[in-house]
Amino acid sequence: MPLSRRTLLASATTTALPAPAPGHRERLHTGFERLVADGYSVLDGRRVGVVTNPTGITRDTEHIVDVMHRDPRVRLTAVFGPEHGFRGTAQAGGSEGRYDDPATGLPVYDTYLKSGRPLADVFTASGVDTVVFDIQDVGARFYTYIWTLYDCMEAAQLAGKRFVVLDRPNPVTGREALGPVLHKEFATFVGRQPIAQAHGMTVAELARLFNGEFLATPVPLETVRMSGWKRSGFYDASGLPWVPPSPNMPTPETALVYSGTCLFEGTNLSEGRGTTRPFELLGAEGLDGRWAAAANEEGLPGVRFREAYFAPTFSKFQGRTVGGVQVHVTDRAAYDPVRTGIALLVTARKAWSGFAWRSDDWIDKLTGSARVRTMIDAGAGTDEVTGAWQEELTAFRRVRKGYLLYT
Repeated sequence: MPLSRRTLLASATTTALPAPAPGHRERLHTGFERLVADGYSVLDGRRVGVVTNPTGITRDTEHIVDVMHRDPRVRLTAVFGPEHGFRGTAQAGGSEGRYDDPATGLPVYDTYLKSGRPLADVFTASGVDTVVFDIQDVGARFYTYIWTLYDCMEAAQLAGKRFVVLDRPNPVTGREALGPVLHKEFATFVGRQPIAQAHGMTVAELARLFNGEFLATPVPLETVRMSGWKRSGFYDASGLPWVPPSPNMPTPETALVYSGTCLFEGTNLSEGRGTTRPFELLGAEGLDGRWAAAANEEGLPGVRFREAYFAPTFSKFQGRTVGGVQVHVTDRAAYDPVRTGIALLVTARKAWSGFAWRSDDWIDKLTGSARVRTMIDAGAGTDEVTGAWQEELTAFRRVRKGYLLYT
């Protein structure tokens, strides 16, 4: 994916508030905080609709919709809710539907599983002329909010709307992209376009990438970038409160492992849903300490595996005690979540005769091709599997570099 004329077009049509002076040290300010500090100038005179969820909050935990609603400088007229809903009442695979928000009286429209012209029609029906996006991402290709971003950008272009992205930190840093790149024939709502499994970008950077590389016609895009964020920073360095972006993403530590261990959604093992440590606890009936021992023998950097037993309260193995591992990250700077996820798949298949992929080959949608599944089935080890995607990952890293906003 070489840099193209469209890359330059995306850069030219994307605006942002001025960055702080070089060398100036300050605490992190989100895109919303900088929007307010600038007097909402990019929204001046506009009829505004906000795509957001419970993560769209201020430093003192007020929701941005509540703040904007009572501010006379903003003409806020609609809210758009993604998967799990605007106020976050729905579980995975659910949404809140169309309703009027009791706190503000604003109409809330459902975007979940809508794209293209049907979603454009929602924007048109709402009467807004500017769509604002403010949702906390977790850094993984298959976390659906970034594809809500993509779908909303595409729909806004079809509906003739402006699009504004308020940036927030990538909680697992923006140091590097990791893992396989999606193959287009495997595109779904857990991966619309060919980006890496752990993309290492913020939502504003992703919006610039989407606009420059993937949208048939770029949307009029403005990004309100953060100040004070460094690519090497984990979420706890931000000083911001953590709000679970979805019910099974309770802590920043969950996000740290998610881009690797979410692959277990594509197997018959529990990925820890129904426990207090989803994606850190993995297991199945019939597994024991041999899996943890095998995983530790892989010598993966920055992580250890503890033999663990748990009984999920819902999802796979509900109410039944299963054996497996708990993932303990010991050095998050050295930890590679995607390589770790592959190593765990490889060792689980060897340690447990009952190992199986989901019958719908969901693993292919998560990894972005059939390659991981077929290689592991053929007996490939961790090095062989992870080595197979290096050429495409290198190409993605080159393209990604042109859209980054921070150092």
